[in-house]
Amino acid sequence: MIPLEIRPVQQHELAAILNLYAELEIGSEPKSLDLPRAEKLWARIGRYPNYSVYAALTGGKIIGTFALLVMDNLAHQGASSGIVEDVVVHPLWQGKGIGKQMMQFAIERCQQAGCYKLVLSSNLKRERAHQFYLDLGFQKHGYSFLLTLPNTKEH
Repeated sequence: MIPLEIRPVQQHELAAILNLYAELEIGSEPKSLDLPRAEKLWARIGRYPNYSVYAALTGGKIIGTFALLVMDNLAHQGASSGIVEDVVVHPLWQGKGIGKQMMQFAIERCQQAGCYKLVLSSNLKRERAHQFYLDLGFQKHGYSFLLTLPNTKEH
């Protein structure tokens, strides 16, 4: 297994993260943010409680990323839940256990926070990713619904 450092992304690493997100883009989905807009959003994200964007590094080089939100709930006896988003491993590093280590990290964080579940969604076209999540023990559960809203507000 490749030794990884997994830690929150630092602002000066945003360009590297945006490059990884560009690897994730599927079909007609929009291109990644430009750096100035990403920096503006980064400042907002930093104010969210229990939400972090993580970098997976080997040899000081960022080769993967994911976002994790631990959300408080009034239901489920007040137990928190975790949501993983934007999981990306650089294509040259895929199939080497990087994604598995990132997801194990997210699972451990959620367990430490007392989460009763960890959820994620994946584009229907990403069949390899679906099998990856199933192999990690995730289960298909219910349906994921999407309502695309018009972009009426500049962030």
